[in-house]
Amino acid sequence: MTVRIRSATVADRDVVQSVYETAFPAEERGAVTGVALALLDAPATTGAVSLVAELDGEVVGHVAFSPVSLPGDPSWRGYILAPLAVRADRQKAGIGSRLVETGVQRLTDLGADTVFVYGDPGYYGRFGFDAGHAADLVPPHALEYPFGWQAMPVGGVGSERRAGQIVCVDALRDPALW
Repeated sequence: MTVRIRSATVADRDVVQSVYETAFPAEERGAVTGVALALLDAPATTGAVSLVAELDGEVVGHVAFSPVSLPGDPSWRGYILAPLAVRADRQKAGIGSRLVETGVQRLTDLGADTVFVYGDPGYYGRFGFDAGHAADLVPPHALEYPFGWQAMPVGGVGSERRAGQIVCVDALRDPALW
């Protein structure tokens, strides 16, 4: 079983869609799949990083990291991890972890300062995400589950503590996602 992480392309669109459709329950599937596909279709100029996991040549997972900004602070470089999925029959095999770790490393190499996630603290905490790091950086919309808003400094030039409300890409601007 060999897992390979690579950059996703628009040619992966159909298989990425099927990954999300198997990974999420029906009531969440449409919105999450829509975000994943919108980020995959976004022009390269958005700065989004989209990765797929291949297991023996077959795509079984996907993650996207899209840039966020902090108005009035052009030197700061943030990203948000959203969404992440591994095909239902391939979960619990470390594939999601590999996607997160590879993505965070790529963002670090790109000079990112902070990576955010809105998700399960038990899962994302093991990578270094923490609510304390996100406390002064307000998400774009009110959160249904505020305890899930987390961040991780990744060592960019502007990694010192910041405060303010972040602005995300169009694909994540729907308040229903938060």
